[in-house]
Amino acid sequence: MKKLILSTAALALTTGFAMADTVRMGTEGAYPPYNFINDAGEVDGFERELGDELCKRAELTCEWVTNEWDSIIPNLVSGNYDTIIAGMSITDERDEVIDFTQNYTQPDPSGYLALMGADVDIKGGIVAAQTGTIQAAHIAASGATLVEFATPEETIAAVRSGEADAVLADDAYLRPFAAEADDLTMLAETEMLGGGVGMGVRESDGELKGKFDAAIASMKADGSLNALIAKWEIGPGF
Repeated sequence: MKKLILSTAALALTTGFAMADTVRMGTEGAYPPYNFINDAGEVDGFERELGDELCKRAELTCEWVTNEWDSIIPNLVSGNYDTIIAGMSITDERDEVIDFTQNYTQPDPSGYLALMGADVDIKGGIVAAQTGTIQAAHIAASGATLVEFATPEETIAAVRSGEADAVLADDAYLRPFAAEADDLTMLAETEMLGGGVGMGVRESDGELKGKFDAAIASMKADGSLNALIAKWEIGPGF
């Protein structure tokens, strides 16, 4: 799924998690269906439901906090929260800075959203992506011209304004926009990027990682994780 790191290696600290404390679950709150803020002002979505169940199974007290995407890894490393559960794909680059649990989704196809009827050249045209994502890295290496934006909503606005020919993002994020709008459509081309989504933790928090790994494994084993994936239309199950 989504998301590549910014340059954060210099921020690696020795902050650790005390197992007696509340676990602060860091998310973006702006990437439905993975995570978003509902009408009551609360974190909602696939990862909220998943995270609450993981905390229950791990016998941990958890609270949710939100953070903008472009600083989400630095603020984990510096101790502002204890996990990242925010549609973050497992990549080698990120794994150099933080640790990941096992994946709780399979790699989700990334799709291209464009204006209806537009003649789009995804290899030589202008393609938008959210800053610091695996999609942005893919575009930069593809030969297309990359334009980056801080939020996923801005990438779609760029297509509508003509600033970009298309946007590349997780198919599960883009497809509802195409279904609900008369002026947008999904292109036939897709990209398989990343190693699935996992929960990020500081490299010093091995005990916390182990608790969440065990909880994710138990949800895979009893089928409850696949049920959540199907409910939120995230992609293929396990």
